[in-house]
Amino acid sequence: MVGERMIEFKNVSKLYKEKAALRNINMTIECGEFFVLVGTSGSGKTTTLKMINRLLTPTEGTVSINGVDVQQSELRELRLNIGYVLQSGALFPNLTVCENIEIIPEMKGWPKEERVKTVHSYLEMVGLDPEQYMNRYPHELSGGEQQRVGILRAIVTRPSILLMDEPFSALDPISRNQLQDLIKRLHDTFKMTIVFVTHDMAEAVKLGTRICVMSKGEVVQLDTPQVIKEHPAHEVVKRFFYEG
Repeated sequence: MVGERMIEFKNVSKLYKEKAALRNINMTIECGEFFVLVGTSGSGKTTTLKMINRLLTPTEGTVSINGVDVQQSELRELRLNIGYVLQSGALFPNLTVCENIEIIPEMKGWPKEERVKTVHSYLEMVGLDPEQYMNRYPHELSGGEQQRVGILRAIVTRPSILLMDEPFSALDPISRNQLQDLIKRLHDTFKMTIVFVTHDMAEAVKLGTRICVMSKGEVVQLDTPQVIKEHPAHEVVKRFFYEG
């Protein structure tokens, strides 16, 4: 339910060779919200995202999910229950579409028949004909199709959290718009908590229930899209709207 705490950052900092990538981050991401981290390159948004599934570890502070510090969670179990979508789709080139989407269900011990049936229905849900796409390989797909498959692989076991790191930035404008509409629809359908990284404020405003604007490893504004558009609280935020 939106309103319940899902992910919490408490006094989180991250240093790389004494240089601060994150500085004292404190924020809560609510259960079921579409939370967008937006900022320019080097702002700390991807570092923040990677703290959630322990791809990175805080130098100071804690990141917790449902009140449990992720550092205390069993790593395999943590990652099996958090979907993760990258910019490139990151599909395994030697596996078919079906085999790529099946990976997590297979690791969780789903029977083969159930896996194939689920892949079939999920492909239909994102507008890919199962008969045409099940046995294709990644190199036979367009960029947009690869990202649809990457999203399905991340959500097929219905994780409560989905992390998305600049997933549409390499796509052409038409495909990007289509995938934005798709992920909004999937969010509405599955009610999962989505944490989404982008450098594009227009994308953040379109998708987010709340937006966290970052700069130089700090949160400069965290609010709803409407408030951020109408009342930018920092020069960094204003530049997103008034410089191109």
